[in-house]
Amino acid sequence: MDATAPRTIGLLRSALLPDGRLVDVTIEDGTVTAVAPAGTLSAPTSTPADATLDLEGRLLLTAPAEPHAHLDKALSADAIRPPLGDLGAAIASWSAHAATMTVEDIADRARTAALALLAAGTTSVRSHVDVLSGRRSPADAPASAESATRGARALVQVREELAGLMDLELVALAGPLAPDAHVEAVLDCGVDLVGGAPHLAEDPLADVDRLLALAERYGVGVDLHTDESLDGPVTLDHYARAVSRLRRDRGDARQYSAGHCVRLGTLGPERLAEVVADVAAADLGIITLPITNLYLQGWQHPVSTPRGLTAIRALTDAGVRVAAGADNVRDPFNPVGRSDALETASLLVSAGHVTPDQAYAMVSDTARSVMGLPAAGPVPGRRADLLAMAATSVTDAVANAPADRIVLSRGRLVARTEVRRNIAAPERTRTGVPPRPQPVPVP
Repeated sequence: MDATAPRTIGLLRSALLPDGRLVDVTIEDGTVTAVAPAGTLSAPTSTPADATLDLEGRLLLTAPAEPHAHLDKALSADAIRPPLGDLGAAIASWSAHAATMTVEDIADRARTAALALLAAGTTSVRSHVDVLSGRRSPADAPASAESATRGARALVQVREELAGLMDLELVALAGPLAPDAHVEAVLDCGVDLVGGAPHLAEDPLADVDRLLALAERYGVGVDLHTDESLDGPVTLDHYARAVSRLRRDRGDARQYSAGHCVRLGTLGPERLAEVVADVAAADLGIITLPITNLYLQGWQHPVSTPRGLTAIRALTDAGVRVAAGADNVRDPFNPVGRSDALETASLLVSAGHVTPDQAYAMVSDTARSVMGLPAAGPVPGRRADLLAMAATSVTDAVANAPADRIVLSRGRLVARTEVRRNIAAPERTRTGVPPRPQPVPVP
């Protein structure tokens, strides 16, 4: 992998749009300024002499955004060697390993994982980071605040290092046993949002209220792991109603979202309709995570194993913004993953029964909306966060996930992958003569 400085781009030539048009695209100050038929635009005079990039008919799309990552956990599977298993087994193996981690170790893995996302086209990432309080039961004494902030300090460092290449937003993942003081220490490191997993608490609804109160004190948004199981408590409606009150009583316009929401996919029609109505009324963004939840959920159901997905159709039909992310990558919660939004999109088509176009929107435009980011894409006035691929359509891109990619972040070329393929030709193609039939062996 070669490392080069980002290159400012003022003109993209011969870009193929999803609607079939071949166009030129001009960019100034990180924003798309014009889209016109190919061959009709020139690079703005304010851009450098080498600011033109010929896409040669590559498909041009809004760059993906990753709304739910765990960069502090990423790529730890080889060190942990976790057993295959469900959410409980994953939490246990991660908790044991977390006590041994250093800031440097976390930062190294997080940096590698973030750059893999960037190379695949993702220019904005929201990553949860554990509040490492060191408690596995209420009887355990908490670790020091310094120890609890190891992950946060590592990811803040990586965010600063990659600031010119990609946007990285951080969420304090506060387990039910993490003291408020530790969550506050993590937020004081420069973490952007409050997160947690209230469904794992002894009193799930009280933990939702605790986390919302923490966010209120700091004036930040909230992104919770919500109801990540096929049965058990439902906290999503309580969370949504609390957000509705904040919006109504205080004019609260902060970002609120919920990830996983697997339990929603197992509710009966009447209860499902009630919860979805609460979510829509709160304008709560929902983030489905097919790769990890298809892996973690259903181990106790060897026959007719249920899907580990939220109720995507019911939510979208109600006008809820549903984004999708990859979640974990090669750690105890998911042993695989390519750090590629097209992998997520492909699984949404197969397991979530959405179209390829809908799936790509969930990992790009809708993901950006749920993350509170400006709209991007090859449209005048939008941010020039763009992905160009050797594909003929969105369906082709989702199906084949071509490795040949060009990535722009705020109008700057930040990653390029070129693929050379050489396949031996069949004998008939090479010689023009049909291959000689071979004798059939006689038994």
